[in-house]
Amino acid sequence: MKQVTIYTDGACSGNPGPGGWGAILEYNGVEKELSGGAADTTNNRMELSGVIFALSALKEPCVVELYTDSKYVFDAVQQRWVYGWRARGWRKADKKPALNVDLWETLLPLLEKHEVHWHWVKGHAENEKNNRCDKLAVAQSRSFSGA
Repeated sequence: MKQVTIYTDGACSGNPGPGGWGAILEYNGVEKELSGGAADTTNNRMELSGVIFALSALKEPCVVELYTDSKYVFDAVQQRWVYGWRARGWRKADKKPALNVDLWETLLPLLEKHEVHWHWVKGHAENEKNNRCDKLAVAQSRSFSGA
């Protein structure tokens, strides 16, 4: 399988508010930037969207090194919370409804298609590619806010 490195980030001006996501895909020394957003969204939805759109851009199953600064996305997958939510009919352990079910239902099949190795990075720190993703996400957020 091809080896791909992905960096993702999400941003939101207000929560909810206008938001954006950014992603950088690296394969064989070539980088591709992706970004998008929404006029009325949340930061967590944008973090999830970055991962979903990046993985969806892969045309075949790949081994993916995925870098995110989102503890929400990272912990939900790595701690396997999302699988428990799904098993309980999209209810969290405290019986409250899980959020962003539509996006989780889109992401989970992508995680089955690809061999994803997750890496958490501190946001707004020394990771150059995470910072580039943040700039892409913020630019998209601003395009929806008119700022």
